Amino acid sequence: MFDADGNAVPVTAITVRPNVITQARTIDIDGYEALQVGEGSRNSSRIAKAQKGQFKDMGFFASLREFRIYGSSLGVGNKIDLSQFTAGDPVTVSAISKSKGFQGVVKRHGFGGGPRSHGQKHSEREPGSIGGGLRTRVPVGMRMAGRMGGERITVKNLKVMHVDSADSVLYVSGAIPGRRGTLVEIVSK
Repeated sequence: MFDADGNAVPVTAITVRPNVITQARTIDIDGYEALQVGEGSRNSSRIAKAQKGQFKDMGFFASLREFRIYGSSLGVGNKIDLSQFTAGDPVTVSAISKSKGFQGVVKRHGFGGGPRSHGQKHSEREPGSIGGGLRTRVPVGMRMAGRMGGERITVKNLKVMHVDSADSVLYVSGAIPGRRGTLVEIVSK
């Protein structure tokens, strides 16, 4: 997108489905203040019996999340939509990053690998030494090959560039974690 000065700004388009407040946690009953928010829809046969009683006439939600909100005026059954955001608002975005499976040290940690000359045969992408000397164990925290991605990532200080209420799309500056279709939490400051 282009900003007011004509600069090209990379943005991510996020489709926003309506969110409904399903439960309000209070200090007296639960020991903390929070709002439980449900979004999406799911077949009623895939909902637990206790949740059917909790949701009553609000519908059956695909996912539930709790947000610690203190002194909120919103109550159970209220809807949260794109009207909460305006262009220029700073937001924090959290999601599960793309899973990449088991990866080597070059991709996972950015190791350089071994030299490509002087008799090196198959050591281009190997990690090299993991610590020798008089130690008889591998040091704690040694970077090695392993599973990569699939972790909760939070990106702070992103900016809302445009709010498209007609198509229910939110345009946020920069990149956000996850693949297409990932459930994303957007919190305005």
